[in-house]
This record gives sequence, C-alpha cells and structure tokens, in this order.
Amino acid sequence: MGHVALLGDSIFDNHAYIAPDEPPVIAQVRERLPHDWKATLLAVDGSVMSDVPGQLARMPDDASHIVVSVGGNDALEHTDMLAESARSVAEVFERVSALGEAFEVEYRRMVEAVLRRRLPVALCTIYYPAFPDPGIQRLAVAGLTAFNDVILRVAGEAGLPVLDLRLICTTPADYANPIEPSAQGGAKIAEVIGTVVTEHDFTKARTAIFIYRRAG
Repeated sequence: MGHVALLGDSIFDNHAYIAPDEPPVIAQVRERLPHDWKATLLAVDGSVMSDVPGQLARMPDDASHIVVSVGGNDALEHTDMLAESARSVAEVFERVSALGEAFEVEYRRMVEAVLRRRLPVALCTIYYPAFPDPGIQRLAVAGLTAFNDVILRVAGEAGLPVLDLRLICTTPADYANPIEPSAQGGAKIAEVIGTVVTEHDFTKARTAIFIYRRAG
C-alpha cells in the first residue's frame, strides 16, 4: 500500500479553475492509483518554492511518495521582464541568466528540504502556458527555458524522476486558462503520476523523464 503526497501549487490544487462537476487533479490521481493506495493534496494554489517546507510539515506520517510541482509562480513574478527593452541580445541573456541563478538557489533549497524526508521523490517541470497571443506565448516559452534547465539539472544530480509537464499538457483543452490545468489536463497529469509512483524504480537513483502518451 502506498500513499502519495502532492506538494506545490495550482498544478495539483486546480479545483478553483474547473467546473464544479469536474474532478480536480487529486481526485483523478486517486482514481489512477491501485485500489489500496491513498493520495493527499498538500499543494496550495498560489504557492511558491519557499512555501513547500510548510507543506512538508503537514505531510501524513504514512506517506510513501512525494511528487512536487512548484516554481511556476516564482517564474510569474518576473513576467514584467517580457515587456522590458534591452540594448543588446547580450543584455537579455544576462538578465535571464541572473533570474535562473536566483531560481536555482531557491529550488535547490526546496529540494533539499523534500529529500530530508528520505522518501521517493518525483519532480515536475514548469509547463508552457497557453497564451492566445502567439508573440507573448513565444516569449513565455523562451523565458521558462532557464527555470526548466534548473529543474532538470537538479533532478539529474539527485537521481530523481521528472514529470515533464511540457510534454503532458500539450493542447489548448488541457488548460482552464493560460496558466492553470483543466480537468482534461489534470487527467493527463494524474495518469503520469500514477505511472511514476507505481512503475519507476526509486532504489536505483536513476533519472527518467515521464511524459503523456496517448493509448494506441
């Protein structure tokens, strides 16, 4: 019997963004786990990386696996940079590099806190948004590169599996709004969570990338 704890932000705590008759991510995770497993939602809409230790403090004593999806709101704090002017490409790269370095400090601190629980851990990348304006979408995707690079490198160094949300939520219908998952997107996320926690061999400290693959 396993018990999956979901930590992070509205990627998991998406009930406020879907219709009342639609299932949130946590309900869909429970449906996709073996019948004797449990899942607990500790993620809170709007959370940033520094909120994760507080979520860990509420983790059930019998938790067996931790899945973390956080960092998107930290990245959103810098969206104003997309509208800033720059004198050169070098200046743009310098700004992006500085943001990535600051993100890495906080992300490593968060992952270290999670790993201190000595449980199997899986991390999630920050998925691409779904802005209707193609120009804004391109800028947002480019801007997220530095942050996702941090997540993948930290996961690789620690030997943790990664749910690559960029390859899980891939269609407009997967989004309830430009930055939140819909019930359909939540179903995809839940399916991959179920695969990771039940099929990945956490004893080998081997990083693997998990994506959504349509049946058939």
